[in-house]
Amino acid sequence: MDLNATQAAIRAGYSEKTAGQQGFELLKKPEIEAALAEAQAERSKRTQIDADWVLMRLASEATADLADIIDENGSIRPITEWPIIWRQGLVAGIDVQEDLVEGVKTGETVKLKLSDRIRRIELIGKHVNVQAFRDQVHNTGAVTLNVTQEDAEL
Repeated sequence: MDLNATQAAIRAGYSEKTAGQQGFELLKKPEIEAALAEAQAERSKRTQIDADWVLMRLASEATADLADIIDENGSIRPITEWPIIWRQGLVAGIDVQEDLVEGVKTGETVKLKLSDRIRRIELIGKHVNVQAFRDQVHNTGAVTLNVTQEDAEL
């Protein structure tokens, strides 16, 4: 499952010209929605990745301590000594420049580019619905009740 409605419509035999619209329309059908939900639930079970896993991972990444990859001299530890959370995506890039004097290495400069932790915090905020990143929250205080004819007759 590629989660692409247009490609699914093409595979189902719709023309490429109309596949985008057909895919959009097919996604509205209750039986299609149910089949997708079931397939996604099976995939989550199979991969053992669900909303809890994502939230726990984001929290671990957002709170990882930079001191875990720095030694007592202020140098960056070898990657093999880093906690796994740092090795799995918190560092977006490493640039190592050797300092040479007459062709002999006298030292090196290591620069780390850290991935965007603020983005992780935003994702956590959206997941737990704290409304921390909305520009404006509008609350009218209005309450809507749906009353059927049958209810009204009671």
